[in-house]
Order: sequence, then structure tokens, then C-alpha cells
Amino acid sequence: MALRKPPLREIHADRGAKFTEFGGWDMPVEFGSIRTEHAAVREGAGLFDVSHMGEIEVRGPDATELMQRLTTNDATDLAPGEGQYAAITDERGVMLDDTVVYRLPESGSEAESDGSREYLFVPNAGHDQEAHERWTGRRDEWGLDCVVENATEGYAMFALQGPDAADLLAAAADDGDAVRAIDRFDIAPAAVAGVELLAARTGYTGEDGFELLVPWDDAEAVWSAFDCQPCGLGARDTLRIEQGFLLSGQDFDPEDDPRTPFEAGIGFAVDLDTEFVGRDALADATDPDERFVGLELTERGVPRHGYDIVNDEGLVIGAVTSGTMSPTLEKPIGLGYVPREYDDPGTSVRIVVRGQRKDARVTETPFL
Repeated sequence: MALRKPPLREIHADRGAKFTEFGGWDMPVEFGSIRTEHAAVREGAGLFDVSHMGEIEVRGPDATELMQRLTTNDATDLAPGEGQYAAITDERGVMLDDTVVYRLPESGSEAESDGSREYLFVPNAGHDQEAHERWTGRRDEWGLDCVVENATEGYAMFALQGPDAADLLAAAADDGDAVRAIDRFDIAPAAVAGVELLAARTGYTGEDGFELLVPWDDAEAVWSAFDCQPCGLGARDTLRIEQGFLLSGQDFDPEDDPRTPFEAGIGFAVDLDTEFVGRDALADATDPDERFVGLELTERGVPRHGYDIVNDEGLVIGAVTSGTMSPTLEKPIGLGYVPREYDDPGTSVRIVVRGQRKDARVTETPFL
């Protein structure tokens, strides 16, 4: 099957970007140096093309009920222009994906006067089609009145991240004061380079920043409005590992590594007072036997996905799910699941790197 391409694929190629397949998309992995791009985000600002992320729009009188029953957080708690992090779980309470759900800002029309609500949620790369099928299938099964639209190829998505991100967006936007006023996890209309878009104060780096939902055909105008370091998925990965953020399909997978939100350390995104698919299973799983932890190698080597975590006797107790040499800390760090008796920060473990047991310790996340 041919890879899906972001709208600026050829423009990135002309700039010398290197590409990788991710979630069925052909995406820039770096524009020059992952370390340079990583440092730009930690110290100033970087701009990522994340158009591989999905966008599903849900609107209508029963939109809130559908969102409530298919995500783990409390969708009824969202006011217009607010967002929340949530998991998508099956009947076992196993995570199918994690997502951000936005209740779209009111446009000033009477669109919501009949009780209708409008939402947009963001599945991870390659999950948009299955999310659309899940939402439409459950809508029809439950007889709910709402429209579900896969808008992934209607939006480009850019992530402007770093301590200088707000200044850069304010300088490029028609109304700089308005974008500065957007609160964390809120979403609001904005205009950049004459293009109407949605700006959300969200991101995947641990820094302040914005994710911009841009009409597909206007992607180049908005991308070109920012004079900062372009960044690829390589730096995005090292940044999110330093923060201990989950990567769907790598830090959890419903088939290869099934995990609940409580195992994965995102119990804060589960509201057991709401009724959602998987709620009953999760009500009995709030204190799991294994937990998601940070890992720091204390000798030379780099922990990588799939490497065994062993105890002092050499017994395998878990596996690394993500790992890297931290560009900020200049230390080898990783993420993974270990039994509860090993999850206290400072606990000594070992990681098998290329057949050799390397000393490591459990740490809290974020690492910074």
C-alpha cells in the first residue's frame, strides 16, 4: 500500500529532510540533526509537521454522549474551546489508543442552540480510519444522532513548541494578544498569514507550545510564516521520552503489549464516574501489578525497545518500551513496565543491551 503523504512532503524534501515511514505516512524524521532540533525546542522553538495525526469530527445532538461512551475522561466537563487528554479502551479496559478531545469553540452562530455539540479528537498516526469505524459503528449500534467525519486529510497539523513558541505565534498571528491568552489545553480560532485556523495550546514535548490545525491547501502559507528550526519525528521522539510520554503502538499496543491506563500511568485521564466502554473492567484494575516507569542506564549503552529488564538474579521482569540517549541530560534513558516491587525510584535493575547486562535504576518521569 502506498504511503500517505503530508501536504508539504515535497517542500520538506527540497529543504533536505530525511524521511521515514510512520503509521502509514511518509514523514520527515530530521531536517539536519536530531540533537540540533531537540535543543532548539528545549531552548527556543521548533516547528514540527505532524500532519500524520488524525482528526475526527463529531457533531450533533448526541455527540457528547458518543464521546462520553468511547473515551475514558468526562466529555461533559468540556466547555466550548476546552480540551482534555483521554484513552480509548475496549471492553477489557485495554488501551486501543490515547487521544486529545476538543470541544470546538462556539462560532457565534446558533449551531448549538438545539443541544448539538461539536467535537474534534486526535487519534494517533494510522489510527484515524479505525477510530472513524469505531465511532460510526457504535453510533449506529446505540442509535445516536450525530455526524462522524474523518477529517484527517482536510487538515495539516503543525506543532510549534518551545519556550519562545508563544512569542513566535503572537508575532505571526493577526491577533497576537488573543493567541497568548489561550490557556493550556484550550483551543481557539486564529489567523496566520491570512489563513483561518485552530490553535490549541497542546503538544508532545513537555515545553509550552501550540498545535495548529490548518486547512490542507493552506499548509505552505502557515508553515512559511514561522522563522524557526524545522523539526522531524526524531527530535519529537527524544523530547517525548524525556517527558515520559506514551507512544501508541510502542509503549502500549492492544495486541502485542495490552495495557490499561492505570498500568500506563495515565489514571488521571480515567473518570470512573462516567459510563464508557471498558469502565467496569477498569473499576477493578486501579491498582495494577505492573507499572510504567522511567529507567536510567548507569553505565555505557542505550536501552532500546524490546530489551529485557532483569533483576539482580537475571530473571526477566519486564521489557524496555522506549529508549534513547537523552540529548538534554546526556544520559541513556528508557521507559518500560516493571512489577510493583520494582517500581520505587532508585530501585536497581539491569537492562540487557546486546547480550550484556547493564546496571540501571528506576526513576520518576519526567526525567528533566
